[in-house]
Amino acid sequence: MQGTLETFLATGVLAFILTFVRIGATVMIMPGLGDSFVSERIRLHMALGLSFVLFPLVLPSIPSPLPQTFMLFVLILSEFIVGLLIGTVARVFMTAMDTAGMIISMQSGLSNAQVFNPSLATQGSLMGALLSVTGVLILFETNLHHLMITGMVESYSMFPVGQIPDTGSMAELMVRAVAASFAVAVKIATPFIVLTMLIYVAMGVLSRLMPQVQVFLLALPVQILLSLILLMIMGSALFMTWVAFYENSLIVFFEAASP
Repeated sequence: MQGTLETFLATGVLAFILTFVRIGATVMIMPGLGDSFVSERIRLHMALGLSFVLFPLVLPSIPSPLPQTFMLFVLILSEFIVGLLIGTVARVFMTAMDTAGMIISMQSGLSNAQVFNPSLATQGSLMGALLSVTGVLILFETNLHHLMITGMVESYSMFPVGQIPDTGSMAELMVRAVAASFAVAVKIATPFIVLTMLIYVAMGVLSRLMPQVQVFLLALPVQILLSLILLMIMGSALFMTWVAFYENSLIVFFEAASP
């Protein structure tokens, strides 16, 4: 009886540690909960709560007898890599908003206005900070964070405990995620690129028709004003495009990772 209890406690503690390593790595990086403006205590409590709920799923996968020190270290490291992969992919899809904001800032003449982006914990463009913070708000408003939590639960069927992910497949997956994120950022910023091109063409024609007019003094205020008006008009469509991309990309990622 005592031996059975000791075995259960040992396997239960190991299962909780492995679960906490994977869930904790994901929560610390994922968009929303993993942002710099969220307290570390909140992230820790979230990871602990999810680990307490999910660690019974890991119990059947714990090897018996317990592995030696080196294999135990490899087991923990593989769980950390899986959690890091899930959180990083979700974060890459989120950076599409910052990339789109950077392109919009360059096209609207606001590229020199640098502010602190709390979503990425670094300096960024004015539009990038606006779109990133608003994107996090929409992420929680549309309950897309539930999709991430569901993905963490389903990750145990996609990446079983003790199975080391293929590094080549991980690298290919990250490349595709970055490419898709950059592509949707350019699509979101396309109206501003077209608007800026039209403004430059109009200013070029104006400088030919009226050489005495200081075109460069007129171009920047007009460019900023029209870009802000276009942002007010296209704001809802912009965020709806990103929300659809984010949801579809996460679903495709979890389906592609499924065995």
